[in-house]
Amino acid sequence: MSAVENLEVSEAEAGLRLDRWFKGRFPGLSHGHLAKLLRTGQVRVDGRRAKANLRLVRGQVIRVPPFQAATRPSEPAPPVVRASDRESLERAVLFRDPWVLAIDKPAGLAVQGGTGQRRHLDAMLEALRDDRDGRPRLVHRLDKDTSGVLLLARNAEAARFLTAAFRDKTVRKTYWAAVAGVPPRRQGTITLALGKERGSGIEKVRTEGAGAKAAATAYQLAERRGSRASWLVLCPLTGRTHQLRAHCAALGTPILGDGKYGGRAAFLRDFQGELQFPGQLQLHAREVAFPHPSDGTTVRVTAPLPPHMRRCWKALGFKEEAGEIAALKLEEWLPSALGMLS
Repeated sequence: MSAVENLEVSEAEAGLRLDRWFKGRFPGLSHGHLAKLLRTGQVRVDGRRAKANLRLVRGQVIRVPPFQAATRPSEPAPPVVRASDRESLERAVLFRDPWVLAIDKPAGLAVQGGTGQRRHLDAMLEALRDDRDGRPRLVHRLDKDTSGVLLLARNAEAARFLTAAFRDKTVRKTYWAAVAGVPPRRQGTITLALGKERGSGIEKVRTEGAGAKAAATAYQLAERRGSRASWLVLCPLTGRTHQLRAHCAALGTPILGDGKYGGRAAFLRDFQGELQFPGQLQLHAREVAFPHPSDGTTVRVTAPLPPHMRRCWKALGFKEEAGEIAALKLEEWLPSALGMLS
């Protein structure tokens, strides 16, 4: 591209990260080249510098500087929407009002697309488009293999408000996880910096090292089964990629089914040596508490355990009431945990 262009964010692109917007519009622009353009301030959003993870809002104007790329700008590829998507999403709705939509995301469904992956939640949201506000907007994400509460904004004002709430840490997320082993204390905070691994070909984070960013997770033990397995209630105090998975593994209690971070230790075997709960991550976004965009009052949305985790809970003899008690204990302790970090 040989001249500066100012391009407007379309309704279909609202909620995308800035780097993913560039990937859709300019597939020939490399990640490294985009990072340089952002770092040097050549890319602007509504006249201001921006970071790669900025969530876009419909109508924003993006300054695109001249650059060399293999392909010309293209319109966003049409999303893949199946006739059954609306029915599936409607069944997953946990909370809905004119501002916010909360759904129970199933494990195994990616929130956004990646290389060669066109089947994802972001595309499915076209099925919930309405005439007044368009389609719901993503304001945060869950890993593909994590189930549970996912918040969506139903209009541009709500998207701006909730994006700021996540950034300012006024949203509280609570997760349930079945882990191998037992933590050293019933309650604690894991403070271990995390950074993305480079050149591995897969998305994974490492602990400490150059470029690692501060990360903290508060936890409370809900139940245990001897020394083999336990149930942790987790509250991420920061929002790093794969934070809970990496922190649990570093604590010596990898999340069951998480071979990426826990290796063989993340899989339990029965007395005959058969694998239990094979291949499924036992991590669930149980609750999200957030300030409502209309008046700031706190709204709490809870998602039930998915089928694969109900089977795990039953096999290990965990009772859901124990999780609710542990969550209350953790919530009472959070101000102290946050105070330690300040």
